[in-house]
Amino acid sequence: MKEIIFLLLLFICPKLHAEDINSLQLRQTIILPNVQGRIDHMDIDTKGQRLFVAALENNTLEVIDLKTGKIVESIKGLSEPQDVRYISDPGQIFVTNGGSGVANILDAKTFKNIKSFKFPDADNLRFDAKNKLIYVAYGDGAIGIINSDSWRKVGDIELNGHPESFQVESMGSKIFANVPQTHQIAVLDKNNKTVVGSWPVHEGWANFPMALDEPDHRLFVGLREPPKLLVLDTGSGKTILSLTLGSDSDDIFYDPRRRRIYVSCGAGFIYVFKQIDADHYRFISKISTGRGARTSLFVPETKQLFVAIPRQGDQPAVIQIYEVK
Repeated sequence: MKEIIFLLLLFICPKLHAEDINSLQLRQTIILPNVQGRIDHMDIDTKGQRLFVAALENNTLEVIDLKTGKIVESIKGLSEPQDVRYISDPGQIFVTNGGSGVANILDAKTFKNIKSFKFPDADNLRFDAKNKLIYVAYGDGAIGIINSDSWRKVGDIELNGHPESFQVESMGSKIFANVPQTHQIAVLDKNNKTVVGSWPVHEGWANFPMALDEPDHRLFVGLREPPKLLVLDTGSGKTILSLTLGSDSDDIFYDPRRRRIYVSCGAGFIYVFKQIDADHYRFISKISTGRGARTSLFVPETKQLFVAIPRQGDQPAVIQIYEVK
């Protein structure tokens, strides 16, 4: 039966390809005139229409009003901000700083610091809104856990190397974390706060970005050497497929509604793939952005993909906003 379904999908693939070829349309470019150097991750306040940009080498958090396309605040005094999360209830911003090893909680209106946590080499963030938990990748190998109601640290999960991108199941109990230092993907139990498995990455190294398709039990992992997108089974860790990718990937997003995968690469392209079914994928487009545009943010609610492009010579840093078709 599965073979019959796949043959039917192959038959309609030309139509799927035609519909998806213009999957992203550039709608707006916002200039960041005073931002220098590398730009890291972003988050959004959808209700307030504000974009938060961690300008790592500028040591600032840029706050952009998406209604006007202007920077309304440049929060200084940070130290290599790497990631940011906007928490709508009670209206606060969580920022990790790789340089100082501090995570700051800021008031989302006044931008004043409310509280700080010490996390050496604080890096990627994930927010579990249902359980009010913030997960922080940090140090030589750990994911810290903070309760966003009480703003108290409630635990750590220790790893054997610094974690890069990681994904937290919403229906299950697992966390998957890229540990490029050991060429592995760590499997964690978020309830017991323990490591329950480890999958070696045989296809290459520098496994940094990651995305999750939880209903289909698929994990998407970006390799930088050689540039590949791996599709893994989250039950076994088995690699289902390896796809050619652009160099220097740093963000991957899975779009379940359109069954697409968006990958931003520092080589200056967004790669878009179509998920035919859980085991079959096809490349559908390669969209030119700009050199160093390795970080992005996909927002399903607004049907937008934001791409950060750092300053290049006389060309200022910009945020490109794509409409997802």
